[in-house]
Amino acid sequence: MIKKDPFCYINPLTDFGFKKLFFNELNKELLIDFLNEILPEPDKIVDLKYEPTILHGEDEAERKAIFDIFCTNADGEYFIVEMQRAKQPYFRDRSLYYASLPIQKQAPTGKWDFHLKAVYFIGVLDFVLFNETADDHEHYLEYAQLIRQRTGTVYSKKINFAFIELPKFTKTATELRTNTDRWLFCLRNLSRLDSRPEAVQGRIFEQLFKAAEINRLTKQEMTTYKKSILEYDDVRSAVDYAREEGVEYGLQKGREEGREEGVEYGLQKGREEGVINIAVNCLKRGMSVEEVCTITGLSEEIVRKLK
Repeated sequence: MIKKDPFCYINPLTDFGFKKLFFNELNKELLIDFLNEILPEPDKIVDLKYEPTILHGEDEAERKAIFDIFCTNADGEYFIVEMQRAKQPYFRDRSLYYASLPIQKQAPTGKWDFHLKAVYFIGVLDFVLFNETADDHEHYLEYAQLIRQRTGTVYSKKINFAFIELPKFTKTATELRTNTDRWLFCLRNLSRLDSRPEAVQGRIFEQLFKAAEINRLTKQEMTTYKKSILEYDDVRSAVDYAREEGVEYGLQKGREEGREEGVEYGLQKGREEGVINIAVNCLKRGMSVEEVCTITGLSEEIVRKLK
């Protein structure tokens, strides 16, 4: 069922593939079904309206946010969907900043009754974000809200996070039991399939596989997709190289310190060095400053200096 060469279906983890399948009026039903499967809190989403993906802070001069997908439902609730290919050190901070912008934008001029519409941030991650506890490796879907520390009860449902850690999802086609399983299986394996598995049936997945057929792309779309594939491969290569180099640097610093604390300090320095190397390697491959900022979490000022 899974083959080596990706020829039949586009890779949804590339920038082109993700937006082709989900940020597209013709395929809006795919996004609606996906969100209804992933998000546990909101009422069933019936329709969505795509919104401009560039959002500024209160001042136009402030740093702007560029979302992969930004949309609202019939109740005016906001949905930010981000596909992140490579791990960056400040991704949690970035998700908080992104989710806070629609909150800020709800403040009208003059008197305000502070009745907010909920914001949902959905991160589709091609890396592991949570590995702090012994059983973190068993959970590929994580949810976060504002809670009261003493009681553990919800303080507010107006800002919500859902994180999908795809590397943790290892189910095969024969192990799929729910539509959530089927969606995550497709996100991980779509480009490596030569046909739709028997376990991935139903009208919505028939639509997904049809929309993802490479032979349906126009000549211009094919050119864009090939570029997106190269960028995806370059990012993975740059991340792997920088990780190896950064860890080696960290271990060396630890050995120089000669203490257990020195090893930990050295590994931290190595991770910081690794992020810089990722940025440099991506710039060498011709990626824009904006793309490198998104991948690494570094500020535009730092990336421009590196360039």
